[in-house]
Amino acid sequence: MSASMPSPGGDLHTTSQTTSTTGPATGPDDPGSRPEHADRVRGSVLAGALGDALGYAVEFDSWSAIVARWGEAGVTDPAGLDRPVISDDTQMTLFTLEALAEALRWANEGSAADELACLWLAYLRWYRTQGELLPGDAPQPPATWLESDPSMRHRRAAGNACLSGLGSGRMGTVERPVNPDSKGCGTVMRSAPFGLVPHVPVEDMVRLAARGSALTHGHPTAAAAAGALAGIVARIIRGASLEDAVAATVATLAEAGDGAAETLAALRRAVEEAEADRADHGPDSALDPPRLAQRFGGGWVAEEALAIAVYCALVDADDDPATHLRRALVRAANHDGDSDSTAAIAGNIVGALYGTTALDPAWVEALVERDVVEREIDEFLAAVGGAR
Repeated sequence: MSASMPSPGGDLHTTSQTTSTTGPATGPDDPGSRPEHADRVRGSVLAGALGDALGYAVEFDSWSAIVARWGEAGVTDPAGLDRPVISDDTQMTLFTLEALAEALRWANEGSAADELACLWLAYLRWYRTQGELLPGDAPQPPATWLESDPSMRHRRAAGNACLSGLGSGRMGTVERPVNPDSKGCGTVMRSAPFGLVPHVPVEDMVRLAARGSALTHGHPTAAAAAGALAGIVARIIRGASLEDAVAATVATLAEAGDGAAETLAALRRAVEEAEADRADHGPDSALDPPRLAQRFGGGWVAEEALAIAVYCALVDADDDPATHLRRALVRAANHDGDSDSTAAIAGNIVGALYGTTALDPAWVEALVERDVVEREIDEFLAAVGGAR
């Protein structure tokens, strides 16, 4: 491999492991009914893919165009789409899972895997699935089953910063970033898997997610938002409630310095707006996409996408997992903005909370790429299960 690689050492094998992946009950269910870690992983990734498919159907559409095609409620049912397909959001999420699984396998064998290098090589494989050729001086990683799967070889609104950063042939780092001014949501939309690793301290996975963002997006806000999503998901799979997971993440951002200021402000606003709306109207309040955009922006940049997803997850909380997930996905998908990214992130969060209990079987069955999504989940879980 002609490009220089970072020195060995990283987050998955240098930290102490915990013996439990669950903690306090995650809402109204009793401790005996808490989802197991594997079920939370499956729920998070599949719910993210369903949100992605729902939002991709209306991405780039104005609210008036959405209403004209789908009615006043907007798009509400992936199973009702002609072809509910994943976009680049879930594609890159699957390649993140692939990278983490590879790093875990190395760690399980006692080798010094470099997680950042694993991520970079996985994202370079994704880059090739988009019909792009890597420059001659870049690493040319061997194809994996995920890259070779025909369902991955679709270009669905791939982000410019992801493409240009990976196409540079240079491994971006926090110290030497590619696209130093970019904070697009392409970094946060792929970062939920960092939070799904159960046996590494939350702060280490937050740091790895932030470092991974610099592979394509060099702006500090991109790193902070990617780390924040990883932190929320990580705390949830360890048993925290949604509200506590978000609050702990906000507290961490408050101590992180100026680079986290935009993400901190966006998350605080999401929490405040969700609390106010639940008090005034309850979770059944009508969709108000123009107001959503006025509050948080369109979700095209990292902190906006995270804030919209967190707001939708919080404001639509319900005692019934399936109802909570459905409301969150529908609200996060129907607005004038980056609908697939915001709905995918909302799905990652709420899916981690409940596991597969929240999933509508008809929605999952309708997902065109269901088989490849579930296979990559299985590969990741096998690697996690081998950890000692």
